[in-house]
Amino acid sequence: MAGGDNVFLFVPNVIGYIRIALAAVSFYLMPLQPGPAAACYGLSGLLDAVDGHAARALGQGSRLGAMLDMLTDRLSSMCLLLNLALLYPTAAPLFQLSMALDVASHWLHMHCTTLEGGRSHKAVGGAAHPVLRLYYSPQALLFLLCAGNEGFYGCLYLLHFGEGPAVVPGGPGLFRAGLWLGAPLAVLKGALNLVQLGGAARRLAAIDRAERAKGH
Repeated sequence: MAGGDNVFLFVPNVIGYIRIALAAVSFYLMPLQPGPAAACYGLSGLLDAVDGHAARALGQGSRLGAMLDMLTDRLSSMCLLLNLALLYPTAAPLFQLSMALDVASHWLHMHCTTLEGGRSHKAVGGAAHPVLRLYYSPQALLFLLCAGNEGFYGCLYLLHFGEGPAVVPGGPGLFRAGLWLGAPLAVLKGALNLVQLGGAARRLAAIDRAERAKGH
């Protein structure tokens, strides 16, 4: 295989491997070293925006990269929520529900997109719910919602260890303020996951109906 055709060495995919390594380090550090753990997790999340730009700029988009991107996002969030379930055991059922909804909605959406000929779960077509087309189309909106959602859970994790520096003298700590700011975005992200799951299920049922019609 020629070097330029080696999908495993595409720049966006190499960035994806770095994201995985940073996430793995953050999970190792999470029990006892919240600062370094949050830094590694945050950097991994920021690189999520970089790999997409690199893929478009270099013409190195690939199905492997799209799947790697989606799985890294979902599994990183899932591992963070697992840590939160240990830190806040009374809220564990909510974290479990959030994990299940996030993974199921994105996996089914990605599966439907692949069956419809798409290359990435972010490339939604006309069959997708209008809200999802709005969500995925402007990259800035997508990044804002994802960053707000991750920021909410990240601040909740850091808040277990302390308030952080005061935003203003006598005011709430940085982590608590971040939690408040991120909460509406996290709720909205969860609602979009529900919309995505329902829409993907309907799209998959439509594919089933079309295939059955061809067989008659």
